[in-house]
Amino acid sequence: MKFLKIFSVFCFSVFLVFSVSSCKNKKNVPQNAAYPVNAVKVLKTDLPFDMQYPAQLAGSLEIQIRAQVGGILKAMLYQEGSYVTGGTQLFQIDDEPYKIALEKAQAIFEQAQSVETQTKNDYKRMEYLHKRNSISQKDYDDAVAAYKSAQANVKSAQAEVDNAKMNLKYTKVAAPISGLTGISIQSIGSLILPAGDSGLLTTMVQTDPMFINFSIPSNQFVNLAKEFTEGKIITDEKNVSPILVQIVFSDGSAYPENAKIVFFDNSENPDTSSILVRAVLPNPQGQRLLIPGHFVRVNLLGVSYKDELVVPDSAVLETPAGAIAYVINQNSILEARPVKGQLKNGVYMIASGLNEGDNIVLDGLIKVRPGEKVTPVMKEFAIQVKDKNQPETAANIPGSYSQTETEVIIKDIPVSQIPLVSGSVEETTNN
Repeated sequence: MKFLKIFSVFCFSVFLVFSVSSCKNKKNVPQNAAYPVNAVKVLKTDLPFDMQYPAQLAGSLEIQIRAQVGGILKAMLYQEGSYVTGGTQLFQIDDEPYKIALEKAQAIFEQAQSVETQTKNDYKRMEYLHKRNSISQKDYDDAVAAYKSAQANVKSAQAEVDNAKMNLKYTKVAAPISGLTGISIQSIGSLILPAGDSGLLTTMVQTDPMFINFSIPSNQFVNLAKEFTEGKIITDEKNVSPILVQIVFSDGSAYPENAKIVFFDNSENPDTSSILVRAVLPNPQGQRLLIPGHFVRVNLLGVSYKDELVVPDSAVLETPAGAIAYVINQNSILEARPVKGQLKNGVYMIASGLNEGDNIVLDGLIKVRPGEKVTPVMKEFAIQVKDKNQPETAANIPGSYSQTETEVIIKDIPVSQIPLVSGSVEETTNN
């Protein structure tokens, strides 16, 4: 019992000490003291439209090289996978049968010419005699018919000669376009037939220019078209500059040249609910970095949101009831303001809820409450636009390429440049 009494006295003494200390601390803290919060002003600025889409590279022409005559494949005259110019011979089909066929056609043609000459002479004589009524009408008609038949035979023989020459020419299979060649599908010594699978010799792809095909979701495309019509999205002051596309490879590096959008599909793809878009990129050097069929990502360049209201992403708090921002009114009291917009590249694009120049809490939104009095510590908020059309240094290192068009800058403002308001830093410090 004695121990219990001593322990009770000790606990009571400790309670008194903490109670006195607590009372002293409360006397030192003013009741409605404003506490400092970081704040920025709502900014109105032109903001680059930075959107990225998956895309696939394609040659501007992709063709099959097929034999147009049959025969034994005697030679392959190109290096598989190499770049060749139009007219370069790729294959040689055995041409001996076609040379013989040409000689035979030429002989028949010469024979037909000889018959034509003979019937022509007969016709001239019969015509002379017919005018003097020295021969019957039947003899004259037979001479005319024989001459016309001989003329027709000459034309037919000439056509056979032309066909034989063309077939002989087709034994030399040449590249119809300039581009990259594919693997040889038929091996030397194979019997080639114009019809069927054996007639396919190889493929070619024209890589100058290159096509970049990608799709934009239909709802996004409609919104973009609407905002473009309303002047909220622009390419330049007169909306005449083309929309450019930048190619970004899987390692994060960007291709140095930009493509130009030349085609929007005239209808929506019902399977993907998207609109096909095509950009064209000149490739006169046949760069092998651009492989037809390769999947890449593309950034749209040259498009901007005009006079967009923006705040740092840390200034908007997502709640179950929706997004809110804390506005600091003229009396330095916090107001919870519902806002609507979208988050993009570190900034929140405000559609409604805030006005240009509003002072809002920058960070620590879960610690503040509406109705509290605060001391705004103003920070400078700015957007730095990065021009992706200009060559970059570290950004071109594989894996280090930035996917954003904008950089958010938050920095301190010198105290001398901050106007004094109720509950300012100086006022709080003096208290």
